[in-house]
Amino acid sequence: MIYKNFQDIKLSALGMGCMRLPVDANKEIDMAKTAEMVEHAISHGVNYFDTAWGYHGGKSELAMGEILSHYPRESYYLASKFPGYDLNNMTKVEEIFEKQLEKCKVEYFDFYLFHNVCELNIDAYLDESYGIFAFLKKQVENGRIRHLGFSTHGTLETMQRFLDKYGEYMEFCQIQLNWLDWEFQNAKTKVKMLEERNIPVWVMEPLRGGSLCRLHPTYAEKLRASVRPECTQAEVAFRYLQSIPSVTMILSGMSNFAQMSENIDIFAVEAPLDERECVALHALAEEMVRPKTLPCTACRYCTEYCPMELDIPRIIELYNEHNFSDGGFIAPMALRSLAGKTPSTCVGCRSCEAVCPQNIKISEMMADFASKIR
Repeated sequence: MIYKNFQDIKLSALGMGCMRLPVDANKEIDMAKTAEMVEHAISHGVNYFDTAWGYHGGKSELAMGEILSHYPRESYYLASKFPGYDLNNMTKVEEIFEKQLEKCKVEYFDFYLFHNVCELNIDAYLDESYGIFAFLKKQVENGRIRHLGFSTHGTLETMQRFLDKYGEYMEFCQIQLNWLDWEFQNAKTKVKMLEERNIPVWVMEPLRGGSLCRLHPTYAEKLRASVRPECTQAEVAFRYLQSIPSVTMILSGMSNFAQMSENIDIFAVEAPLDERECVALHALAEEMVRPKTLPCTACRYCTEYCPMELDIPRIIELYNEHNFSDGGFIAPMALRSLAGKTPSTCVGCRSCEAVCPQNIKISEMMADFASKIR
């Protein structure tokens, strides 16, 4: 197992994400299979386990607490998160934190995160009247949180706001990072922002929910022709992440023993892609994204002529994400933060289209997006 230095400890470069644990016929966590995976992980050097309040309908923390309780506490590092993705939780930070410790059967969390800092919750996270940061900082001081960080699917502006207020206290940051999202979700700029603050990068969705190891045959063949034909698609994705110096932790939501075994084998050695291979992957990503997305350059000419004052470039960005990913939670969640100025607000006047340098049929996009997120 490869290990990465983080302050005064060594973390396995591969961490077990506990959002996609194996389930039985009733969609409940299969405890026997999960325990088998944890045993294999620990015996092969994995020492980081990442759970959260909402994973598996609130049962992931319970499952990991039960299974990990059979191992010495000092033999693993456990991470969980404050569920600020639900605004109803903002007044419950102490209650939730205490319950998480109970569910996980621990007296402290090695790593704890503000969960999914985004446009929907940034104002609440920054609102000191809720006492969220003050409470979590106190837990750091009394040793019940060893390391404090945050995860985010938010925009660069949202990340900047959070870092401007709390950045000096953030020891790590978890972002969606993979070779497709380096450009598509502008992960490269997020990485740069974190590097400038010397904040180590934690990776979520390294395989984009598994899609990067299930490429369409056309793209799979192009991948084999340009990047390490002897490697599986999953290995290419992990080797890509090994080429980014600030990446410390790569979390993989492994849902069966075979995935766990394959990933552990990959992380037995460090073999990052070279610059030529990374360039080839970025070119392939652009080719994959282009057919399903609109070519908006965010020039913002459109917004000057919109009678409904819609943030059209932002809506197009979310439309592209929703289209390419065939759904998901990111776009619907982000749209909730637009204060009612959503695709359904568009009146179809086409004033924006008259000034769009890319000739995007914006009114048609708005109607299509509105129909998809009802």
